[in-house]
Formats: sequence, structure tokens, C-alpha cells
Amino acid sequence: MKKQWRKTAEFINRYILLRDQSLITKLCAFSSVLVIFPVLSVGLISYKRSSIELENELSQSSRQVIDQVETHIEYYLQDFEITSLKIINSPEFSSLLKMRTQVVENKEATRELARNTLKSAEYSRADISNITVILDKGQVIDTLGTRNYYPASKIKDEYWYSSVPLNGMSMLVTRTLKLQNKEEPVISLVRRLYNPVTLLPVGMLIIDINFRRIEEISNKVTISENGYFFILDAKGHYVYHPDYSKLGEKVEFNQLSKLETEGSSTKILENKRKDFVTYTFSRNLGWVFFTAVPYRDVTGGIIQIGRTIASTILISLIIAYLIGFGFATSIIRPIRRLQQYMKEVEIGNLNFRVRVESNDEIGQLTTGFNNTVEKLSNLLEEVYVSKLREAEMLLKQKEIELKMLQSQMNPHFLYNSLETIRGMALEQNQENIADMSSALGTLLRYNLKNSSSTVSLGEEIKFCQMYLQIQKFRFDDRFEYLFDIPEWAMNLKVAKFSLQPLIENCFVHGFGPNIWKMKIIISVFRQSETSFIIRISDTGAGIKEQILEQIIKKIELKTTSSDGIHIGVINVHQRIHYLFGPEYGISLHSEEGAGTEINMHLPIIYEQEEGEQL
Repeated sequence: MKKQWRKTAEFINRYILLRDQSLITKLCAFSSVLVIFPVLSVGLISYKRSSIELENELSQSSRQVIDQVETHIEYYLQDFEITSLKIINSPEFSSLLKMRTQVVENKEATRELARNTLKSAEYSRADISNITVILDKGQVIDTLGTRNYYPASKIKDEYWYSSVPLNGMSMLVTRTLKLQNKEEPVISLVRRLYNPVTLLPVGMLIIDINFRRIEEISNKVTISENGYFFILDAKGHYVYHPDYSKLGEKVEFNQLSKLETEGSSTKILENKRKDFVTYTFSRNLGWVFFTAVPYRDVTGGIIQIGRTIASTILISLIIAYLIGFGFATSIIRPIRRLQQYMKEVEIGNLNFRVRVESNDEIGQLTTGFNNTVEKLSNLLEEVYVSKLREAEMLLKQKEIELKMLQSQMNPHFLYNSLETIRGMALEQNQENIADMSSALGTLLRYNLKNSSSTVSLGEEIKFCQMYLQIQKFRFDDRFEYLFDIPEWAMNLKVAKFSLQPLIENCFVHGFGPNIWKMKIIISVFRQSETSFIIRISDTGAGIKEQILEQIIKKIELKTTSSDGIHIGVINVHQRIHYLFGPEYGISLHSEEGAGTEINMHLPIIYEQEEGEQL
């Protein structure tokens, strides 16, 4: 919790209070905020309220228009409902419907009388384009006759045919009549026909109504310059649209195909021009009436308000910057002068003094700065040279100690001697001796040819594997070893030749009277985000308590062993201390009869280049 609070406070100081910015930047920024925030708040609130009011006003006016259009169209289409009932109940048409169950003389004359009834109904209204009767036996009576280029058999394949109510109620759909020279979109009133005697369905009555009257009603709808009016049926097909090519087609917007069929509402249609849509559902017709207005027309006045607000903020900012700049200049000028002289002091130039122009806080700060520079100049002459020499001497001393420690691991003469032994062994056909001498020579060459004081852990592991193989010549099956090294640790930096002395310590103290076989485990694990531990443990006899105390004491005193005993552990500890810092090194734990555990604490640093491979 405290850590999170510190991070929050740091963020506020740096990015909100502009802790690291110049004073003039802070003054200008804060004065700008004092102007921008109230003006922007008023502007945003005004913009939001105006937008809501305009949307509500447009929605209300659109509903009123839709209600008027809906009422006119409902009354208009109810007349055709009456016309369809007159046709069905006419004596001529009743005779036609009874033809399947009663013997009717001169059937052709009956059909002609029914056709005349349909023509009379068509002639009585100029907005009826065609009346069609389709009987179940495939008989068709059509007032257009040969002028109709759309086969009646195809009507049964249209999307609406199977959904005509079975209870005798009518249904309204949008279709297209195909005439000789043109295609005419129509609204069709469809009703199932029933035999008056058996009450079984025997066909379908289709009255095609042209858009002349509906278009007249729709053209009187004035929403806006770019707005338009359209109607969808209950299944989302266009009943009316200014673009006649869409009539009868499925609406292309999913937002409009899944509307609640209750009451009225508004939506923002996500099309290219982002229309503001108002709609109302008609229970009598099963249609949804829509008005669509581009949202930019709704917000045209709001844009002008936004521009006014933006220009007001811009002018206010300019005034605020001018006032802030003039006010800040008088305060910041002496501070900047002091800042420039401070930069001269940073690079070691102590001969300058700042002119004091006032007796206020800034003037007192300037006086104090001049006094400090004076004292610093005097002290630097006394301390700087002596401290520099002391640091150089300490650095040289550590370098000499490091080279002395590393020189213990560079026995050139031993390498040359091993090569001689290997040659003699090969002459005597002693391959085991030759292999062992070759392996020892390779180990020494690893130490001699790589002048760097550090290597990657992977190289050091290969070195130790070769050393353990050499020990196999001596101890055969009396020990076994295991490396548990994660992949991420293989390129970490370690002191060169630091693992082998610790593994050798296992053989020195591991075998005892009661220990016939020993296991050595070399493992690596992360201690923290910045450090890791290499652990060498064995199941041997352990180190005697007196000897263990001597080793630990020498490690704690940070002294190099001068008697040549236990120099391996002390040597590794000192080299780690010099290479990586006093917080890293060796820790040792052992119990007699229970084995020994050595932990090497190192920082997580990756080798940049690979060293020489074995």
C-alpha cells in the first residue's frame, strides 16, 4: 500500500505539478488551466445540453410527422380491405369459389363474370394496378391479362406466400409488376380465398396497389433538406423507400431488422452518413414507419457553438500566456542567471560570482550561493588532489592483489610438463595416462589462454565437467555428480576458475572412513531480481568443526590464507569480493557425517561475448 502511494505521489509531482519543468513553463501551464478549465466546462455542458435538446426536438417533430403519415396510410389501405371484401362477397365471385364442390353450368361464363367483377373493382380506383386470383387447381384470373409478363406460378415462390394468414385476414407485402415496357412497384393486399360451402382454402386474392397515393403522402413529409421517409414490414422488407430499387428487399442494416415492435423510439444508424432515425410501429398494418436525418444536420448549430467556444478558449489562452510571460519574466530572470552560474560551477569554474539585484528571497539565495562557491573553491584546493591520489593508490592496490591471486592459477611450467608426460605415455602405449595428461593440459590451457577475469557460467560448467571426468580416473565409481543448471543461467558472468576449487573441496573433505560413495550436486537458483546462487553440495563426511571455524573466520575477516591451507575457498571468495563487490562472496555450511554445502552469491550480469570453448 505504501509503495503504491509513493508511486502515485511521484506521478502527481512529475506529471501534474510539473516538478521537473521550468518555472515559466509551470506559470504558463497553471494560468492556462485556470482559463481552460472553467471555459471548457461551460462549453462542454452547453454543447451537451444543446445537443440533447436538439435531438429531443427533432425526435418529437419526427414522431408527429410519422403519426400523421401513419394515420393517412392506415385509412387509405383500409379502403382496399373493404374493396377485397366486396369482391369476395359478390355473387359472381361466390359462384367461382363454389365450382369445386357444386355443379356449375357453363364454367367459362362463371369465370368471365368473376373477371368482370375484378375489372369493375379495378376501374373504380385509379390506384389499383392489377387484381389477381390464383385458384388451387392452377387457374388464374388476372385483370392485366396479356400485359402481365410475370407468370402467376412464380408468385407462389415469393417469400411472403406461405406466411399469408389462414384465418382469412389480409396481409400487405411489397412486390413488382412486370409489364411489357416497364416494371412497376406495388403494395399487394393478399387474402386467402375459402369455399363458402366447405370453408376450405381454394386460392388467393391479390390486389396490387400502386404507389401514387402513398408517394403523395410521403412527399408531404418534410423533415430536413437531406432527410427521407421509409417503411418496413414486420419481416424487415422495404414497403416504401424513395429509392424504388429497394422495394421488397431485406433492410441492409442489422440495427433496423431487430427493433422492438412496441411504441416509438430513436436510434443512431451506423451508416456512412450516420443517420438519426426515429420510428413508430403500427399495430394495424404491422409496419414500422421511419424518418432518417443525417446527424450532421442535427448538430449543425452545435458545431457553430463549438467553434465559438474553441475561439474563446484560444483568445483566453493567448491573453493568459502574455500576462503569465510578463509576470514570470520579472521573477525568473535572476533565477536563470543563477542557474547559468551553477552550470559553470558544475564544470569546475569557480571564478564567477552572481550579481545581487534585490534583497528578497532570490537575492538572499544568490548571496548564499556566492558564499558557498567561495568556500568550495578554498576547500577544493586542499582536498581534491589528496583524495584523487588516495583513490588512485587504492585502485592500484586492488589491481595488484587481483593479479597476485590470479597468478596462483597460471602455472605455465605445469602445462608444459603435462605435455611432456603425455608424449612419453603415448610412446609407451599408456593411453589412460595420455588421456589424463591431455585433459589436465586442456584445463590449464583454459586458464592460461583466456586473460579475462570473468567467464560465462556455461564455460565454467564445461571446465568442471572435464575436471570431474579426470577425478573418475582416480576414484572410479566412488562418487557420482549431477548438474542442475537452468538455461537462463548459462550466460551469467562468474569469476574465472571459481567452481573447480569448490568442487575439489568435496573430494578433500568428502571421503572418510565411513564414506565409500559420495554424490556431488551443482545447482543454480535465483535469489532475487538482481542476484543468484551457485550451490555445491555433497553427501560426504563433512568438514571438522575446528577446521570449519577457521575457514569461516578467514572469510569473515576478508583475509587471504598465507599458510597454503584451504586457499581454494578463500581465494574464490576474495576474487568475487574484488570483481563484484563486498556484498557478494562465499558462504559455507557443513556437519560431520552429513556433508558440506557451499553457496556462491553472485550478481545477475550477462556475458557480452563468449569466451574460449574447451
